[in-house]
Amino acid sequence: MPEDVESVLMFLLRLNVFLVSLFCCLPTSSTAMPPPTAKRAVTDVYHGVQVQDDYRWLEDGSQQEVQAWSDAQNVHARAYLDQLPNVAAIRARVTEIMSARTVGYSDLAARGSTLFAIQRQPPKQQPFLIVIPDLDQPGSVRTLVDPNVIDAAGSTSIDWYVPSPDGRTVAVSLSKSGTEVGDIHFFETATGKQMHEVIPRVSTGTAGGDLAWLADGSGVFYTRHPLPGERPEQDLNFFQQIYFHQLGTPITRDRYELGKEFPRVAETEFEMHEKSGTLLATVQNGDGGEFALYLRSPSGKWKRISDFPDQVVQATFGPQDDLYLISRTDAPRGKILRVTLADPRMQQAVTVVPEGPETIVTSFYHSPPSLVTTDQRLYAIYQLGGPSELRVFDLQGKPLAKPEQLPLSDVDDLTKLPGGQILFSNTSFVSPPGIYRYDPTSGETTKTWLATKSPVDSSDVRVVREFATSKDGTQVPVSIIMSKNTKRDGTNPAVVSGYGGYGVNITPGFSAVKHVLLEQGFIYAVANLRGGGEFGEPWHLQGNLTHKQNVFDDFAAVLRHLIDRGYTSSEKLAIEGGSNGGLLMGATMTQHPELMKTVVSHVGIYDMLRVELSPNGVFNIVEFGTVQNPDHFRALQAYSPYHHVQDGRKYPPVLFLTGANDPRVDPMQSRKMTARLQAATGQSGTVLLRTSSNSGHGAGTALSERIEQTVDVYAFLCEQLGIKYRPPN
Repeated sequence: MPEDVESVLMFLLRLNVFLVSLFCCLPTSSTAMPPPTAKRAVTDVYHGVQVQDDYRWLEDGSQQEVQAWSDAQNVHARAYLDQLPNVAAIRARVTEIMSARTVGYSDLAARGSTLFAIQRQPPKQQPFLIVIPDLDQPGSVRTLVDPNVIDAAGSTSIDWYVPSPDGRTVAVSLSKSGTEVGDIHFFETATGKQMHEVIPRVSTGTAGGDLAWLADGSGVFYTRHPLPGERPEQDLNFFQQIYFHQLGTPITRDRYELGKEFPRVAETEFEMHEKSGTLLATVQNGDGGEFALYLRSPSGKWKRISDFPDQVVQATFGPQDDLYLISRTDAPRGKILRVTLADPRMQQAVTVVPEGPETIVTSFYHSPPSLVTTDQRLYAIYQLGGPSELRVFDLQGKPLAKPEQLPLSDVDDLTKLPGGQILFSNTSFVSPPGIYRYDPTSGETTKTWLATKSPVDSSDVRVVREFATSKDGTQVPVSIIMSKNTKRDGTNPAVVSGYGGYGVNITPGFSAVKHVLLEQGFIYAVANLRGGGEFGEPWHLQGNLTHKQNVFDDFAAVLRHLIDRGYTSSEKLAIEGGSNGGLLMGATMTQHPELMKTVVSHVGIYDMLRVELSPNGVFNIVEFGTVQNPDHFRALQAYSPYHHVQDGRKYPPVLFLTGANDPRVDPMQSRKMTARLQAATGQSGTVLLRTSSNSGHGAGTALSERIEQTVDVYAFLCEQLGIKYRPPN
């Protein structure tokens, strides 16, 4: 582009930012035209098919003209959002709930009798790490690592942490501004003092990361990403390998262990068998749910015991120098196997718990384990189509009595304690999370003091679970949360959410701030769509790659079900989702714009033909496919939201939200979709793009920014669905 033309365009964009900002104080700002967006057509040819892209230039967020365009869109969005009715009242209520001093606990880790946990305590901006020397003595709790003290601006967050075997030292991954690019810092448990050297780039937002301690705490195995200069810049978040670091030595002397043969998109997690010194490395091939398992003997020899095609998806050490594994070989809902460490070949595996009608949950990348062994028992979490349940077996697989659990709830955070007791988290749509202690000897389940007290009263809320019939006859679960006096007369405002991807289970979860909507008469519904793992691997595979359209058909069926059953109407219905759920929003909006009144989409994916070219895109090929494959290309093009926006067609008003530092979904996805919809709808449409400069995909977002995002979304929903906000009594 000639420099004089580029200078003119930059001037016009900056002028537009200024002019749009003037509209913020005008009562007619909600009808202001969006900032102009130049069309610069680029044509690609995929397998003989020509595809035109008018907004390719918006992909590079480092360009000044793109930043100016994004700033102008933010000003335009603020001009609309800030003048919505009752914003001040909604902000006051949202802030009251989200800033309430209600303590929450998660991510437990036990070392002997010492317990570690992540504590959330608004109005602090970030969660922090605590140590609990004695679970029976709440007064013994101490703060160990507090990002709010490390960074008063609230932009530093804890990605994950791993205590040493004796609990005297804790390794903590810290990252900034939602990037999820974490460096390891070591802290002394007794004093909170930082120790030793910092290990850089152990974790990234694309490949994740992990660490495991030697049994004596003198060194750590860790996931190492390439350092600047070792590979081209575009490869720095790939090629994860395993290294060893001896504490107190320069990181330049760290020893390579394994990983040169790993796939480019490897994602690795560790477990150390402290008794023998054997290290387990579980390596995922991108985000598609394929895993390979490696064991490192105390002598330093690595051995691969299962490969990606073997369908072993998770493993944990048992109490008798053995290994328990979750396998999907001839068991798509999962079965539990056992091998010995002396001979860990899969051919020698013994089935302990055969496949049943429900699905064994698998966990990875610092999600709490779903399979735990003690000296006498085996604990496993099972999926029941959305809700989950903790089940207990003896070491030979005989079912035993299980702990008491909330109805229609989710179980998480399995943690074993000395003496065979365990802790687990339990929550539902109407019950805030609490940590429970189960004693298998007495059979008693006790709620500990590690529980969240809700700032709202949910006694008037009920949950109904129903099934919608999808296009091909598949029964799709939907949980409907509403006031007990809600009538099915078609007049209720409703927000429906879904995800449907990566084998992720969408489980019941308590959200106090959602009560703001319930107070205004909203119904909130959560769909369990194909593509998730709620009914096992077949449920996942029916909604990925060339079968992705099933996910959108399922969601459309849920919307129609809610309308047909009188819960709401299309004029009172909103849809909301994020990430892969943002793709769901885009596809549903472009395929069935008549079904909903408005759309809210967070950090979504919309241009399916270009997603694999983004930094995290290659990790997603195993889930979405690649344009290099003709069949995949045809499927991707058939539903890609960006490519199915039609000029002149009426689309529901939409609010897009993205984070400038998102390491998982490139913000260019939201930019391009916004530009395309604005061009298609002109002055008659409402298409807003809200870009946060200090957040990413969601992890590590400061409390203040989360509050502001929620205020904007709730004010937008109320305005679009014709709800006049009423302060609660």
